[in-house]
Amino acid sequence: MLSLLQILLLLLDVAQFVIIAHIIMSWLINFQVLNLRQPLVGQIWYGLNRVLEPVYSRIRAALPAMGGIDFAPLIVLLAVYAARIVIINNAYAFA
Repeated sequence: MLSLLQILLLLLDVAQFVIIAHIIMSWLINFQVLNLRQPLVGQIWYGLNRVLEPVYSRIRAALPAMGGIDFAPLIVLLAVYAARIVIINNAYAFA
């Protein structure tokens, strides 16, 4: 059972990395450091959007309008952190 715990924590780490990469990349695109017309940048950006948009859209539907600020990535990232804390604090159940 410990292996399942480690796999679950690994998946949460990957999700955390992908969300943070998406947030940083969105900042770099908005500040025109990265250009979506570059093939590699465009592929990475659209790939991240295809993976994260189903999750973000559900959060955005529940959030009120915030005047152009998107808090969906922050809420999803906080949910990943919270899930990690809950799993680690209840690790004895996996032993």
